[in-house]
Amino acid sequence: MEEVDLFHAEAQALRRASEVLADAASDAAAHRAALEELVQHYGQLMRQSRRLISRSDRTERELNLLNTRLKQLSDELDYKARHDNLTGALNRGAVFERAHQILEQSSMSLIVLDIDFFKRINDEFGHPTGDAVIRELVGRLRTTLADTGVIGRVGGEEFTILLPDMVLEQAVVLAGKIRQAIAGERFQCLPARAVTSSFGVAWAVAGSDFEDAYARADQALYQAKRGGRNRVESEDTVAG
Repeated sequence: MEEVDLFHAEAQALRRASEVLADAASDAAAHRAALEELVQHYGQLMRQSRRLISRSDRTERELNLLNTRLKQLSDELDYKARHDNLTGALNRGAVFERAHQILEQSSMSLIVLDIDFFKRINDEFGHPTGDAVIRELVGRLRTTLADTGVIGRVGGEEFTILLPDMVLEQAVVLAGKIRQAIAGERFQCLPARAVTSSFGVAWAVAGSDFEDAYARADQALYQAKRGGRNRVESEDTVAG
């Protein structure tokens, strides 16, 4: 394909002006005509250049806006992939992933808690009320923890709290505070009845298997339920 010269007309005008300048016999009228032609084409070039620059700037701005929006969408998708839609807590996959990351660097304690008789709440008051209970419970967890731990929703009414660098005894005390924060005051979304939870606590040394620690915490939770619910049990009490 023959290459198109975008500046053919301007090049021709410049060539003619150069010929006039080179011609010693050319008069002032020829010089003036050549200059007028050059000015005309120069003006066209300036206008075209401004349009191109404006279009280029606009395109760059649009691309920057598009890139920003794509980054926002990517962040939103990543957040939704890792967080529970109802509460904003980490979902099961994300909290397990975070637990493995923690154990690569340090030891940690683990709290597993379950809302007592949650099915009854759904059956008696409806699923919207049940959802509201879950949201309010997570709010109380956040208030009590005050950024101490990582909260994950691992099931319908079951939650996991990761506590990096915290020993078992401290985690048991903290679980007791959380239990009281939940049971000590009626939920705003459900003033008609008390909401309570049962707790299982375990500890994992750095480099150990998280699933093993989770199983021990889950066994302690099971013991808390068998013991009457609304209570805290640890792997030590289960082993004892």
